[in-house]
Amino acid sequence: MENKETGTPPLIPSREGTPLCLPSLCGWGNVFQVFKSFFNETYFERHATFMDEKLMLLLWSCTVSMFPLGGLLGSLIVGLLVDSCGFWGSSKICAKPFCVCGLPALISAVPKPGISYSTLPMYLGELAPKNLRGTLGTMTEVFVIVGVFLAQIFSLQAILGNPAGWPVLLALTGVPALLQLLSLPFFPESPRYSLIQKGDEATARQALRRLRGNADIEAEVEDMRAEARAERAEGHLSVLHLCAMRPLRWQLLSITVLMAGQQLSGINAINYYADTIYTSAGVEAADSQYVTVGAGVVNVVMTVISAVLVERLGRRLLLLAGYGICSSACLVLTAVILFQNRVPGLSYLGIICVFAYIAGHSIGPSPVPSVVRTEIFLQSSRRAAFMVDGAVHWFTNFIVGFLFPSIQ
Repeated sequence: MENKETGTPPLIPSREGTPLCLPSLCGWGNVFQVFKSFFNETYFERHATFMDEKLMLLLWSCTVSMFPLGGLLGSLIVGLLVDSCGFWGSSKICAKPFCVCGLPALISAVPKPGISYSTLPMYLGELAPKNLRGTLGTMTEVFVIVGVFLAQIFSLQAILGNPAGWPVLLALTGVPALLQLLSLPFFPESPRYSLIQKGDEATARQALRRLRGNADIEAEVEDMRAEARAERAEGHLSVLHLCAMRPLRWQLLSITVLMAGQQLSGINAINYYADTIYTSAGVEAADSQYVTVGAGVVNVVMTVISAVLVERLGRRLLLLAGYGICSSACLVLTAVILFQNRVPGLSYLGIICVFAYIAGHSIGPSPVPSVVRTEIFLQSSRRAAFMVDGAVHWFTNFIVGFLFPSIQ
């Protein structure tokens, strides 16, 4: 049946799926086209007419923004979860919903991105020795980008980005979750959590010996003892206490600005609406999926380069360089969009600008905030700080996902 609004035949996936879990697979633009057709066909069956463009835009925006909304819910409970279960237990709780099926699993999986996005950088930051803290702190972002890149490959129309393949595409998220669940017993609990939060120095020493090998751990243990004494004197900080403490306001303001800037700069608009952006820039609709994969390659390569350079060049320089490249690319892209109808060849320059923007964001604005937020807070305030910065991250992500199509 032909779609009278777009002139293209709708692709109709099975009605047995759950469309609102799709946005968790950010960057899978081809599947979004399948679901847009699904929405249109369902609406036609009920009302004997196709959706108007505004209603389709609203429904698509709501579908996309459900993923960051779930992340926002998770970020609000991460402090309580880590305090009660530790990093190991929190990671186990996050992995379980994606390894089982059914509505309870789906509901429990909703806040999982927000919990993981805060828990894993905290865990890696507390495991890492000081000389590798920056590199290990960026690993969360590196593997997020690798995951998005794999999603872009699997979502090609020739593979799983089609009406028959999208249920398998959604089910694939259970594979890394299962691997995480099976490997967690071999990971130690955070030594800082064991000693400072639980007062269990023996477990902390055991974990440090596993992590450091034959290196001397006494200086690190003494450092944790000093922090534990400071925390007992200061007390465990809640979010309200953190916001009210004058000595920590600059740290809190810094991480809030970094997280808000990371999302409001628009990087996830490219992930969510890549095909639409490339088509607007003059790329043929059939070819936009391959341009998206090319952008994924750039994203992965530049994020890995950032992980290598973060200890050598410092956090501030990478942030300044990244935002500088992003700003320059956006200025040129704006000029290209204004004049591409007069000069058709400018569409290729537009694609180069998008790739340059992704490269700039991958150097600093994407990976560096994960490192900074672990380093500038002590153990007593770190969980509250991660709740605040996680809420800012996911709320601004939600705003971008929901409003970008209308702004565009």
